[in-house]
Amino acid sequence: MVRAIPASQVTLRTLKQKFALQQTSDPEFFPEWLETHPNLIELEQQYLDRVKDNFLALREDPPRLENSIKMVVLAPLLDLAGFYRKPFRLETEPSITLEMEDEGTVVRGRIDVLVQKNRLWLLVIESKRSDFSVTRAVPQALAYMLSNPHGNRPSFGAIVNGNEFLFLKALRQPVAQYANSRLFSLVNPGNELYAVLQILKQLGRAVVTTENN
Repeated sequence: MVRAIPASQVTLRTLKQKFALQQTSDPEFFPEWLETHPNLIELEQQYLDRVKDNFLALREDPPRLENSIKMVVLAPLLDLAGFYRKPFRLETEPSITLEMEDEGTVVRGRIDVLVQKNRLWLLVIESKRSDFSVTRAVPQALAYMLSNPHGNRPSFGAIVNGNEFLFLKALRQPVAQYANSRLFSLVNPGNELYAVLQILKQLGRAVVTTENN
């Protein structure tokens, strides 16, 4: 009998035990979030300033529901990153199954947003309420990323709660490993949505470059 575990209940310890998943500190593993990013034009910066203002206004009147975060913060970022247009394709809430390596245990869940290019996974996005720490969602996001049917290709992930943003990169084969970016937050001075959008654009550019090589 198959035993199913909700992805939201998976822990890092489980992923380490079942897949030998390890976090790497090698900067060469996840250079995409550190590399020189595409510059933003003034209109993009102005739009992101408005997005931040909209979120701050939303924060004054809790609860900040997950769907509100998607509408106010995530949707504009995906638009500006170009993920609504070809060659990219978005799926919302696709089902995933991640098989464990013993006793017929599987992890099941639904990815909030999946960005693909030619059926290859580019970006797994997990959206949470603004009062939910993004670090708590790391195991869930990694479970989704490890379920990538193209396990020999890296998967990128983003955990978003409107206020905080964390990027992940994972590879299942030949060695299961992952790394994360620094934590971006709208609490910090300035507008860190600029950097978030630049990284999203960089990820899109990186996958296109990889396929053309």
